[in-house]
Amino acid sequence: MGDMANLFETGRFAQPSDRDEAADEAQEAADEAAEEVRRRLAAEAGDVEAMSVLGAMLLRRGDFDGAESHLRAATAAGDRAAANNLGVLLHQRGYADEAAGWWRIAAVAGSAPAAHALGRHFRERGDEPAAEYWLRQAAEQGHVLGAYALADLLEHRGDESGARRWMRAAAERGHREAAYRLARTLDRNAGHRRDGRDEGDTEAADEAEQWYRQAAARGHRRAALHLGTILEKRGELKEAGRWYLTSAKDGEARAACALGFLLRDAGDTESAAVWWLRAAQNGDGNAANALGALHAERGETQTAERWYRAAMDAGDDNGAYNLGLLCADQGRTTQAEQWYRRAAYAGHREASNALAILLLRSGDETGAEPWFSKAAEAGSVDAAFNLGILHAGRGEERAALRWYERAASAGHTEAALQVGIARLRDGDEREAERFLRCAAGGGSAEAAYRLATVLDARRPPAPEHELGEPAHEKSECEEWYERAASQGHRRAQVRVGMMAAARGDVVEAARWYREAAEAGSRNGAFNLGLLLAREGSEPEAVVWWRRAADAGHGRAALRLALVCARRGELAEGQRWADLAVSLGPREVGERAARLRDALRQELSA
Repeated sequence: MGDMANLFETGRFAQPSDRDEAADEAQEAADEAAEEVRRRLAAEAGDVEAMSVLGAMLLRRGDFDGAESHLRAATAAGDRAAANNLGVLLHQRGYADEAAGWWRIAAVAGSAPAAHALGRHFRERGDEPAAEYWLRQAAEQGHVLGAYALADLLEHRGDESGARRWMRAAAERGHREAAYRLARTLDRNAGHRRDGRDEGDTEAADEAEQWYRQAAARGHRRAALHLGTILEKRGELKEAGRWYLTSAKDGEARAACALGFLLRDAGDTESAAVWWLRAAQNGDGNAANALGALHAERGETQTAERWYRAAMDAGDDNGAYNLGLLCADQGRTTQAEQWYRRAAYAGHREASNALAILLLRSGDETGAEPWFSKAAEAGSVDAAFNLGILHAGRGEERAALRWYERAASAGHTEAALQVGIARLRDGDEREAERFLRCAAGGGSAEAAYRLATVLDARRPPAPEHELGEPAHEKSECEEWYERAASQGHRRAQVRVGMMAAARGDVVEAARWYREAAEAGSRNGAFNLGLLLAREGSEPEAVVWWRRAADAGHGRAALRLALVCARRGELAEGQRWADLAVSLGPREVGERAARLRDALRQELSA
């Protein structure tokens, strides 16, 4: 569009005026009238070709009475094109059987269009053998429509090889619908083994794309939509957008919807809304849902609800599910349950899962379980995981593990963690490692920590580090500890701090201990206290030991008792020693008891 505008502005491209266009139309009409007069004079003089051409001209104009006499005269003289056109005229007048008779005469004489018309006639009558015979006659003579009609018939009968051959022949001769259908066939065949595509599948997909391109270039809007989808998946968003736009302008609602999502992802929400509106008004439920979500994000709940209802009216079950989510967010639990049920009964798996969660939260575990099962059987990974939680809560470990494994195999991170923990409990360390790796790779800090502990237990003792030697490289278990620690896992943070302290990196150790302690780790607080005490900061160490002891750390309580004893604060020391005895562990309790008794004797002396 921009290039054309530039040509107009520079004067290099003459822009026609309305007067010029009117003059051209008048000239064409005059030329056609003159041609008709010449043909009519020749026909009156007995020229058979002129009779046939004149009859065709009048037929195109809709003058059936005028055309019929000339076509019959030319047919009687043996003109096969006239016989074919006479058949067309009679068919349009409703005389199908008489039309077929003239088509047969023309087809026997070698007219490919007549053979095509006769084949179509027999197919409409249900006589497929006769239809195939005549359509094949037309196709083998190079008739494009005959090739396409033959391919359609063979495809209907299940002859995929024959159908593809003739569909390809029609597509190669410029039939855009044939190009589109050939592309769809190749696309489907390439997608049958999507999980393990070989070279043949790739070639089929590439060829499908080329046929989509040819059909789209000839104005096929669904081909333009599919071509846009292929390009979008490949990341070629600019070209994908151009084909979506072409298809959308031709009235393809799905293309308008896809264009909207492309614009939204590019940050142009306003333009996206324009195309979603256009698609939704043409009955696209996905676009109506997108508009509903857009208005819901803006807090315009009434408008959002209206579009969700429009999506539902368009047959999109997501509309009912989204209405349930909207009501749930507003605390309208009863209405949310109604919408979830409606979507769930229609087979919406996420709605089934959401309904089950709603019922479970209201205390109806019996009612929730069947919906979890329905969602899980329909492929909902979250529902499979939730069933695992449900069975685990009842102590049904085997059933829980079965559902966890199902969810884990579909990539559910928390389910993989639960399977890994169960395998560790059963002593199957190798299988546990496999599942923990999946969960840790999916972002689970707990899985990363547990995987690190498994690897740590196998690690041989580190060799003595001598002065002048380079520091050792981090082991894999240390990397997993650090990944968990960086995600806020407190035990991992303490462990990373301990490893830093073992390397002599006091600053790094203090950083991790402090982070764990501030997040509530009593071990982190205790270790930070130890580090500070060794560095001569006992007052600050006492602060952290106090925090650890208050959280139930026995060793921290013992350390406080020792500090108090050293300072002469005997009563306070006895109080911390009592706490250490009650908290343990056993060896700490024994030491604390001895200290307590000594402090008591000192107080009573």
